Amino acid sequence: MTPSPAGGAEPPRPDAVCDGGDLDCGSGLLLIIRGAMDPLPRGGVLEVRSREGSVREDLPAWCRMVGHDMVATAPGTAGSTSYYVRKGGGDASLDADLEKARGFSWTVRVRWSEGMKATAFARNHSIPVGQPASLDTADPAPAAVELLLASLGGCLAVGMQMRLSRAGIAVRNLEVSLRAKAVNLLVFLGAEDEGHPGLERVEGTVYVDADADEAALRKAWEETLRRSPVAQTILRTTPIALEVKST
Repeated sequence: MTPSPAGGAEPPRPDAVCDGGDLDCGSGLLLIIRGAMDPLPRGGVLEVRSREGSVREDLPAWCRMVGHDMVATAPGTAGSTSYYVRKGGGDASLDADLEKARGFSWTVRVRWSEGMKATAFARNHSIPVGQPASLDTADPAPAAVELLLASLGGCLAVGMQMRLSRAGIAVRNLEVSLRAKAVNLLVFLGAEDEGHPGLERVEGTVYVDADADEAALRKAWEETLRRSPVAQTILRTTPIALEVKST
């Protein structure tokens, strides 16, 4: 870990600033840093702001590996730390890595187990899946529709927190409450043929307790929706109407 400048000296004036919020180096922060550093000339300084503790060790290690120089660190605002990185040589693999990220595909296997139950396997995770759209409150596993809503809510909650953290806004609590109904659930059950069993509309509320005014929350929320992989997939066919409330 590179210490702050000795003798209370000021850190160098950065040529560009990159705010990573709570992202760690393994979840996309390095791609953001590399993209921000790419336009800088050799010797240019990038200030990387981060609230994630693991960056303190991982970023200097990455700099040593690729030939950049970590020249200083300094405390930032809202619990963040600023890391000053002087650019070394060019990043020859950046375009290839960005293209790899653009074309990345997620893989999930789902195996029926017994009765009306299945298990989904994603990376090192196993996820129990119950009936596609059960109405029984005592089911041993969540229904597939509930998992869809859980995926949407999780994507929005974590995405919102990430956007706020990258804007230097501390989040104390954040909760997403969702509700949805099918156009005609009886089509899934085979009792009717009119209409379709897909979701008619997703509604709900996002409750946020953070050091931000309504305008900042609204800006972060609009950005969250626009950049959410799950929300943008669902929005192609189903309206999403969520209200943001400060608590």
